[in-house]
Amino acid sequence: MRPRKHRLLALLPDALVLISGSHRDNARYLTFDDGPDPTYTPPLLDLLAKHGVKASFFLVGEKIERHPKLVERIVAEGHMLGNHSYSHWSFKRMTTRKKLHEIHSTDALLRAFDGRPHHQMRPPHGYVGADLLCYFALHRRSFVYWSYDSLDYQDRPNQEMISRLRADPPLPGDIVLMHDDSDRAHDALAVMLPEWLGDGHTFRALPQDAR
Repeated sequence: MRPRKHRLLALLPDALVLISGSHRDNARYLTFDDGPDPTYTPPLLDLLAKHGVKASFFLVGEKIERHPKLVERIVAEGHMLGNHSYSHWSFKRMTTRKKLHEIHSTDALLRAFDGRPHHQMRPPHGYVGADLLCYFALHRRSFVYWSYDSLDYQDRPNQEMISRLRADPPLPGDIVLMHDDSDRAHDALAVMLPEWLGDGHTFRALPQDAR
C-alpha cells in the first residue's frame, strides 16, 4: 500500500511534488479522487462531518460542471479542493498544450467556488511527464501524490480492505489515496475512522497552494 513507483518523485522538492504531508499533531491526510459524484460524495461528506474530519477532494472538471452543488458543499464544510484534470484521461499520450488546457480549465471551474487562481494538482493515473514537471517548476506550482494507497479501486470484498487498513494503518504524515466514485472508501472508513480516531490519529485537509 506504500507505492514504490514514487521513489524517484520523492527525490524532487516538496514545493514541486508532494508525496507526504506534515507530521505535526500526528496528522494523516485523506484524499479523494474522481468526484464529485451525486451517489457517493454526499454519504462520504456525511461520514466525515459526523467524525469532524477534514479531507481533500481532487475533482474532475466535467463532473464539477454537472454537480456544482456538491462542490459548494465540499467547500462549505471546510475541505480542500484539488485539480484532477478536466476529462480524467491519462496525460501519457497528450500534447503539452492539451494537458495545460485540462489543468487550466479545471482551475477556472474551481476558482468559482473558492476564489483561488490555482489549485493543488493530482494528474490522472499519476502520470505527469517531463514537460509538466518543467512547466510547474517554472510557474512555482505543485503536484500532489500519495504515500499510502488504500487500493479502494480494486474490486475486492470490503472486509478485505478493512483488514488491510487495520493491519497497516496510515502513519503520521501519510497522504492517503482514496476515491469517491464508489462506496468502497465510505464503507471502509465507516469502520476505520472511529478506530483510528480512538487510537489518537488526527486527519487534516492538505494545505492549499498559496501561490
